[in-house]
Amino acid sequence: MVTSKLLNAPRSRAAAESLEPAPAATPPAPRLLSLDAFRGITIAGMLLVNNPGSWGHIYWPLEHAEWNGWTPTDLIFPFFLFIVGVAMTFSLGTLRERGASRRQLIRKVSARAAIIFALGLVLNGFPSYDLTHLRVLGVLQRVALSYLLAAGVVLATGVRGQVTALLGLLLGYWALMTLVPVPGIGAGVLEPAKNLSNWIDLQVIGVNHTWRQTKTWDPEGILSTMGAIGTVLCGVLAGHWIRSRRTALEKTIGLFLAGNLGLVLGVIWNSAFPINKSIWTSAYVISTAGIACHGLAMTYWVVDVKGYRRWATPFRVFGTNSIAAYWLSSLVAIALTRIQVAGPAAGEPLTLKTYLANALYESWLSPINASLAYGVTYVCVWLALMSVLYRKRIFIKA
Repeated sequence: MVTSKLLNAPRSRAAAESLEPAPAATPPAPRLLSLDAFRGITIAGMLLVNNPGSWGHIYWPLEHAEWNGWTPTDLIFPFFLFIVGVAMTFSLGTLRERGASRRQLIRKVSARAAIIFALGLVLNGFPSYDLTHLRVLGVLQRVALSYLLAAGVVLATGVRGQVTALLGLLLGYWALMTLVPVPGIGAGVLEPAKNLSNWIDLQVIGVNHTWRQTKTWDPEGILSTMGAIGTVLCGVLAGHWIRSRRTALEKTIGLFLAGNLGLVLGVIWNSAFPINKSIWTSAYVISTAGIACHGLAMTYWVVDVKGYRRWATPFRVFGTNSIAAYWLSSLVAIALTRIQVAGPAAGEPLTLKTYLANALYESWLSPINASLAYGVTYVCVWLALMSVLYRKRIFIKA
């Protein structure tokens, strides 16, 4: 017992000094509840847009832009990567304060990135795992690579270095895409299947390992990952701002001003390098990061500053197990499209997903509302499932 050791301790000055309490360790920073809520809103949106009852009947805000421009759906993925950057600032900062070495941090970051990348491959191959046509890249692979490379910048540099890296990525990517000629096409062509990013994907990955092999481009391609890393670094800079010793009002106003600046710069850059999710252009990075700053500022002010938290509980359920919610729901969604059941007419089997959509909604709703209702139901089912983990305080960290 500590008490008996003190009673039997020698009374020399050196011994007395040795009994003085050690300096208290730096307390961990309080969890940013608004970040969990913002992440959960993003994941809920991701599940909704990825799981309509019918891909032929979708309201336009729940569809991606065909090429240039954006819809609300095109905000979801950059929001998630932006949040990855904000969270990275807190997690790596806390580990550094606890004395973790750079080597330990690199090992931790690399292991997490490898797990997320592997989860993406498992998802892409499910259930047949035909390696000759396995899509190498994808959503989780982009998360992994962007997280890994942005973390390398964070561990190697300070805030100035991170700003420099962000500017270098955005300007460098713009220069590559607009100045480097594509063989047989020329320079500055940003159309589908004709731009440098698409050409590199076909040369390195091959058409059999890209998204939807009937097309000749991958929305999570190699070169466009430069833009995705930039999105993570925008989140890192926002995280530094929130983690600073400024007042809550200063942090909120600062995020709003940064968001306004991002939107203005994105609109200006759009004329030379159009806002485009499929090739993740620099204008897309800046403009979506600006909107993300606005979203984070509002969530931060309402949840963490004003303390209105009850409304955010369902989103925190998703936000505290975001990778698990996305991966498991995607796996089940694929299974629902592969399982065949008997249709209403003889000899016309239906997928289980189509059968459920028809049985639940299409008999009494219009096709587009039935499709939306199915998607909302899918989100609610996964909210109920993830709530079990949340109540038991089980948080799966990829």
